[in-house]
Amino acid sequence: MSARLAAAAAELVTSLMLRPWGQVSPSVYETGRLVSLAPWLTGHRERIDYLTGTQRPDGTWGAPDGYGLVPTLSATEGLLAALVRGDAERGRLAPAAERGLAALRAWLDARPDGQHDGQPGGRLGLPDMPAIEHIVPSLVALINRHAAALPGHPPSRPLPLPEGMSYDALTRVRTWIASGARIPEKLLHALEVAGEAAARAPGVRPTAIGTVGASPAATAAWLSPGPSGSALADDQPERTADASEAARGHLEAIVRLHGGPVPVGLPITVFERGWVLSLLVRAGVPVEVPPEIPADLRAAIGPAGTPAGPGLPADADTTSVALYALALLGLPCEPDSLWSFRSGAHFATWPGEQGVSVSVNAHVLDAFGQYAARRPGAAPRYAGTIRDLAGWLRERQEPDGSWSDRWHASPYYATVSCALALDAFGGERSAPAVRAAAEWVLATQRPDGSWGRWAGTAEESAYAIQTLLLTRCRQDPRGLEAARRGQAYLAGAAGADHPPLWHDKDLYAPIAITRAAVIAASYLVERAARDAAPAGRDGR
Repeated sequence: MSARLAAAAAELVTSLMLRPWGQVSPSVYETGRLVSLAPWLTGHRERIDYLTGTQRPDGTWGAPDGYGLVPTLSATEGLLAALVRGDAERGRLAPAAERGLAALRAWLDARPDGQHDGQPGGRLGLPDMPAIEHIVPSLVALINRHAAALPGHPPSRPLPLPEGMSYDALTRVRTWIASGARIPEKLLHALEVAGEAAARAPGVRPTAIGTVGASPAATAAWLSPGPSGSALADDQPERTADASEAARGHLEAIVRLHGGPVPVGLPITVFERGWVLSLLVRAGVPVEVPPEIPADLRAAIGPAGTPAGPGLPADADTTSVALYALALLGLPCEPDSLWSFRSGAHFATWPGEQGVSVSVNAHVLDAFGQYAARRPGAAPRYAGTIRDLAGWLRERQEPDGSWSDRWHASPYYATVSCALALDAFGGERSAPAVRAAAEWVLATQRPDGSWGRWAGTAEESAYAIQTLLLTRCRQDPRGLEAARRGQAYLAGAAGADHPPLWHDKDLYAPIAITRAAVIAASYLVERAARDAAPAGRDGR
């Protein structure tokens, strides 16, 4: 292993201890919510500057293929809210807000044939993002209210909702929250959609570290003034005051991380540590793991699994990756907490999930399979589930050999997750699916050696290299050559930012995890080249 890679891996693992809340890219959506909800919070002007500075020339924010709608709605609403309040010079904010409104109208206004587009002017296909069915109506309503209240703004027809959306579900959620009923942890992550009902909602309490739903926007919404302009009444005012102080302190800490802008979710402690360790150790990267990290991972897994971080519900994805990482480290933990997520032939991300995720089920297969490998005596107990999961994943492979998923915008993430799990634990019946995945990776490499959905990226290229070099296809000389070209791209992209590709309310980049993926891929290429060298000399 080169000294450069060894140093990078050691530094990355150390960073998990130094920044235990996690390392996440800033979010346009979440930052726009804070501009609207928390102008009193440190860094307000910097958040406005972030929104105006990240707007695209066409007036939008965010990625293609419908991913731009939510961030564009949030940024536009945030700027309009600032304009209505007079937070900054009108000449500075109005042009950006107007461009955002124009882009949204091009997106949402129906054409004569009634269709829409994922870019201004065409067919609108919305991705499967958490709470999108509540977020879009809540922001459209706010934008329409602001546009009507702006001084000197000519009257215009209100923005419509995308086809298939309504305000009905949002109204039910707000009524439920206002009633004081217990709110599911999953909904807390998007508490801001509740509007005024979120302010000191009686069914909500921040966690011990001050977060609501591991979301700056949700936390700011809970801290917001009520309808009368003052905090809502509470039957335990001292408790509420203490919780408010903790929540505000939490937000102040988060805004310091990025100088004003905020990420879509924090903390992500367990999620980050599980993924980083599993990526590095699975690839064989020699790295010293501080004993506190696996101890903390083990302690986080309860009878119902583990959440990604405080304020979030336990989920099968984080639970299974944490279990897999522990087993790789030689500390296998019985995976029985995963049974609560079983839903027929597959496992749900959380109980009651709408939709399914292939990457989650691939990680569950990893967890069961690796535990059974470490504890052969327990293997018969999990053999049927392992067989069923492998079959379920094979059935969901696309005809071209790839997989797509609801938690990541790139098929390279879903494909590496499924291909590696099937190669390790899917048996010989999975061999054709793994080979098909590798063929798809080979066929989709870009001329510059990279891989990517919209453009070549280091993260997606790392997943492609892992698919080629961590499966039975590693013996194919075409795979090694493609991986070498991919490594040349990775070397040229060193130091560049990783674009957001992971699904939350907005796309985001878990920075430590993407770095781990790149380090693992680079190590695999080094190792493959080293292993191939003697054969090359012998063949002279």
